[in-house]
Amino acid sequence: MVDMKKTVLLLACLLMAGIASAGRHWVGTWGTAPQLVENHNNPPSPGLGNNSLRQIVQVSIGGKTVRLKLTNAFSAEATEIKAVELALAKTAGSSAEIDEASTVSLTFDGKASVTMPAKGSALSDPVKFKIGARQNVAITIHYGTASSTSVSGHPGSRTTSYLKAGNTTDFSDAVKTDHWYTIQTLEVEAPEKAGAVAILGNSITDGRGSTTNQQNRWADVLSRRLLANKNTRQVGVLNMGIGGNNVLRGGLGPAAVNRYERDLFGQEGVKWIILYEGVNDLGGSWNGEQTAKGIIDAFKRIIREAHEKGIYVFGATITPFKGNRYYTADHEKGRNMLNDWIRHTKMLDGVIDFDQAVRNPQDDDTLNQGFLFENDWLHLNASGYETMGGCIDLNLFTKKGPLGANDD
Repeated sequence: MVDMKKTVLLLACLLMAGIASAGRHWVGTWGTAPQLVENHNNPPSPGLGNNSLRQIVQVSIGGKTVRLKLTNAFSAEATEIKAVELALAKTAGSSAEIDEASTVSLTFDGKASVTMPAKGSALSDPVKFKIGARQNVAITIHYGTASSTSVSGHPGSRTTSYLKAGNTTDFSDAVKTDHWYTIQTLEVEAPEKAGAVAILGNSITDGRGSTTNQQNRWADVLSRRLLANKNTRQVGVLNMGIGGNNVLRGGLGPAAVNRYERDLFGQEGVKWIILYEGVNDLGGSWNGEQTAKGIIDAFKRIIREAHEKGIYVFGATITPFKGNRYYTADHEKGRNMLNDWIRHTKMLDGVIDFDQAVRNPQDDDTLNQGFLFENDWLHLNASGYETMGGCIDLNLFTKKGPLGANDD
């Protein structure tokens, strides 16, 4: 005979569980833009196959339930994953140490192992794993069969990873490499009001000139400011910068016109987008204004598609590069044309004027000398990135109301 009291209690528990999960959704708390890893950035010896790799990421917003996306999108061979663990890391990348008690094992469709086919990916099952805002998370992958010459990853990690032979969790004498491999996105279950901003960018967004293992890219600075503001503390930040990337064609990694659907719209919980790319296109251009027009057309396409999805889009002005080999009077005309459009178009939902924030007050065409990285007159140092992240109006992430126009 059915115990009615137990049945009623079970139904009540299920109802409460449904209420608890109602109004919640997945939001990206950390992510990186994958590409085919260049030969000189491939995993060092002993390689990935049948070995273990511990990688550190610093999340933006916190949560109690997470899931991890792995990528094999650019690999010509299948990648076998025997097991994956998450744990709270004790540093932002300067060591492989973890809080052992925090370790959880991931599953994929209920199994510890998963094989990603060539050009494929894998999404873990949700797991209870409490992380705080800007907390460091160690992702330990134990590989089976895996190539070390056809690898999907992100070379510009600005974070040290630890590679050790065999199936192990002891990384005390591991080989170090400042690159990420296989990992793509970490997502948290968050309240409905939470959302993420996805940033399309190149090396300046990726963090060239920032400090390895200190997580001080301009996107990190923005994230910390958002978290410290009570009206924006539920905004995750997804850095989709790729060093050497172009908007239109060429460069490193897939051009922005070929990756924006994955890197922007393919992210969970995106409510805002920042477009900050184009300097590599302009620097290699035969005609600066023609290249600027091409970038503007590409941005218009992204803006229209974003608006169709109810996503706000902010444009960021291109910072000066006079003194770098990219600079010519013609390329400067293109930069000015692109920046003028960003500042005045009715299509964008907001403007972030990086150009004005970091240029030399005595010479608008050059960077402030106090912000120079290696005197290349293109990339910024940590102080410059602090200024960039600090100049962004946080009210952009609280605005409500209609989206921008779908044409100029």
